[in-house]
Amino acid sequence: MKALILGVLTVLLAGCASGPRIDTRHTSLGQDSRAQFIVLHYTSSDLQRSLEILKGDGVSSHYLIGESPATIYRLVDEDRRAWHAGESQWNGRTWLNSSSIGIELVNRGYVEDAQGRRLWYPYSEAQIDALIVLLKDIMQRHGLKPGAIVGHSDIAPQRKVDPGPLFPWRRLADEGLVPWPDAVAVAQQRQVFAEQLPDIGWFQRQLAAQGYKVPTHEHLDLETRNVIAAFQMKYRPSRFDGEPDAETAALLAVLNTLS
Repeated sequence: MKALILGVLTVLLAGCASGPRIDTRHTSLGQDSRAQFIVLHYTSSDLQRSLEILKGDGVSSHYLIGESPATIYRLVDEDRRAWHAGESQWNGRTWLNSSSIGIELVNRGYVEDAQGRRLWYPYSEAQIDALIVLLKDIMQRHGLKPGAIVGHSDIAPQRKVDPGPLFPWRRLADEGLVPWPDAVAVAQQRQVFAEQLPDIGWFQRQLAAQGYKVPTHEHLDLETRNVIAAFQMKYRPSRFDGEPDAETAALLAVLNTLS
């Protein structure tokens, strides 16, 4: 009997030590994933150096994808916050570390030639193939829609340019992962805007509707140019000079009809 009582007390004490007893039989419908965005980056360094940096106690990301072979490394569990976005904003949400999954791709970014021109490094086909598989898996598990995938340059256009103009956003669009404007509709709108270009306030409002943090003072300042350049780098990488022109206006107008 003494042994039995001692056993019961041991079980009870063990229960108390393990924390509160929680009834999990009831589940609310009012919930979704904490991860609302996926942010894409390049590392600006090779695989070994990228792993050293991302495994440290400073910057981090949930995933790193090698170049060749295109191995996918998980460095931070998705239910934990990684430090990859920094000061950032998208669709009114700020400091996206808390609401996003970060994916780094091993890529040197760019080097500058003697004239100061940036020479950008391409991504390997195997690397993008691996990324697409990973993106589809993450989006399915977290219930994310195509507009959830953004670049670091989208959420921090004043200080970041990754994943750069050679990142194949169109390839992701062909896989149904990001929205993409219809080419015929863009051509039609470009003719309209070529006759009368909208004012800067219009561009600022259209960029804000896309999700960018952009001034609303209706002046073409450096901050606005940087946001325009980030948008152009994504949807018209052949020229991303930050200049508001008819094609950029057409791309914005058509994309915002998809929202």
